Amino acid sequence: MKKSRIWTLLITFLKIGAFTFGGGYAMIPLIQTEIVDKQGYISEDEFLDLITISQTTPGVIAVNTATFVGYKVAGIWGGLVATIGVVVPSFIMIVIISWFYTAFRNNFWVSAAFSGINAGVIILVFYAVVRLGKKIDRAPFTFAVMFLAFALTTFTDINIIFILLGAGLAGVIWCGVFNKGLKVSA
Repeated sequence: MKKSRIWTLLITFLKIGAFTFGGGYAMIPLIQTEIVDKQGYISEDEFLDLITISQTTPGVIAVNTATFVGYKVAGIWGGLVATIGVVVPSFIMIVIISWFYTAFRNNFWVSAAFSGINAGVIILVFYAVVRLGKKIDRAPFTFAVMFLAFALTTFTDINIIFILLGAGLAGVIWCGVFNKGLKVSA
């Protein structure tokens, strides 16, 4: 049973690693579809928590997610296999692209293709925001922190890490003082 779970993890995360472009945020919709909707490894609420954790810990969203989900499903070996699965396709693609990039970087068709891919990535990121946004707490405090974080990242040079830490601290203070919006799941 455990071997079949590990193979399923490997295939799932190889697919995620191979068929998503644009980095972490663009990968979120495919990751969610695969690990929540299709495989049922975690719930939507767990996924939202996982994305939050993945954003506040060092590393790439896809790698952090793969490690966590793999570990949850099949222990240490599951975490290792899922992580390898999500990393290997990107590594292979980067190696291949680097061999040909210098020869084709000024090619009109290659530039045009990258322009199209960039536009598609924006839509994927927007889709992830909309889908994850449906699950957030709709309290005024949540919106205040969200808009303040957006304004700080857009209009200042404050490092995003400090903004994330500040948002987390604001949440701790809000929940501690007002005992509001705290959802603890077992």
